[in-house]
Amino acid sequence: MRFERRLLVLSFLASLPALATAFALLWIVDVSNEVRLAIGLSVVAATLFIVQLLHHRMTFPLRTLANVVGGLREEDYSLRARGGADGDALGELIIEVNLLADAMRERHLDSIEAAALVRAILAQLDSAIFLFDRKGRLQQTNRAGERLLRIDAADAVGSTIDELSLRPCFADPLPTTVEMSFPGGSGRWSVRHSVFREKGKTHFLLAISDLSRVLRDEELLAWQRLARVLSHELNNSLASIHSIAGTLRQIVLSDTPPADWRDDAHRGFGIIASRVESLTRFTQAYARLARLPPPDRAPVEIASLVQRVAALGFALPVRVAPGPPVTVLADADQIEQLLINIVQNAVDASVETGGSVTITWRVSDAAVELSVLDEGPGLASTNNLFVPFFTTKPEGTGIGLVLSRQIAEAHHGTLTLVNRAGGGCEARLRLPGRG
Repeated sequence: MRFERRLLVLSFLASLPALATAFALLWIVDVSNEVRLAIGLSVVAATLFIVQLLHHRMTFPLRTLANVVGGLREEDYSLRARGGADGDALGELIIEVNLLADAMRERHLDSIEAAALVRAILAQLDSAIFLFDRKGRLQQTNRAGERLLRIDAADAVGSTIDELSLRPCFADPLPTTVEMSFPGGSGRWSVRHSVFREKGKTHFLLAISDLSRVLRDEELLAWQRLARVLSHELNNSLASIHSIAGTLRQIVLSDTPPADWRDDAHRGFGIIASRVESLTRFTQAYARLARLPPPDRAPVEIASLVQRVAALGFALPVRVAPGPPVTVLADADQIEQLLINIVQNAVDASVETGGSVTITWRVSDAAVELSVLDEGPGLASTNNLFVPFFTTKPEGTGIGLVLSRQIAEAHHGTLTLVNRAGGGCEARLRLPGRG
């Protein structure tokens, strides 16, 4: 039996004792049969009315709650039930259902806004984004994807990976760089794809980024920076040489040269030689920076390498604070040159303040960290530390730190310089450990 019919039957059964009592009283009361019939019918009618009223009062709120829950299932969050009250079982149920509807409405709005934000972000991305379902059918793409494949997103929805000629992009499970041609362009592309689940279903996400334009922009920027550096260095030297050469020419062509013209010529030629020597150092430094060979890796004991560098005879004694015995796979000559560069910088800084220089190392997270600690004035600014040819030393070339960082990165390591809390600087070289 349905709930409503059970409620009617149970209510009527609950009223049977009262009806039986009423009819029993009517039977023993001395009244006419017509009166008994009228009173009996009235009692039955009243009982049926009360049963029907109870049925309505019980089922109507439940039907209302069913409508509200059904609306939530259909994502209609506008329906609410009335009659909620504290201290009442049915009233508290109505309150809780209304609160649930409010909470679901807020979450629905949040999800709509989040989805709109994601679509707006995807639309502005330069990378082409493609979303496929588990059967490899296109579900969504952005403007960059439309331009890349020369398609309309609305018309392309439902197209398979093969129909869009994107199958080669899924050949490598890892992010990769490939040379490919698409209807919207050709060149080098960064390809990434991943799997995710939405509403329990598997989806595939494919991202294709054009590297050619980025590489061209970076290449142009690198050439511009190099041109500025070369122009600055050449102009400084050539301007001095041109000025002094003009002065010496006037002296040589003069009918009556001054008495001290030999001293002027000596100084002039000395300046020209100095600037030519500076230009020679500059070009040699650039060639050295541009021709760094790949590392020839072999087992290297850190302790012996550090002791060898410390014993080279710098302007200050270099102290070695022993660390744990450890071996790394590296190019010993390159790492030694790197340490010489940063130790020399530390010594130069400590000479200014009369401080000391210490080399130490430790093992951390399967890596070896070598630290060169000085007691110099510290770093005034870190902005230009690794800018090629930038130097604050009168005879510096400006490639020591740049070359050192290239060596570290060629070994899949890092080189950082930071100021120490108690004064001075720490140069920290981190290399993959071998054990």
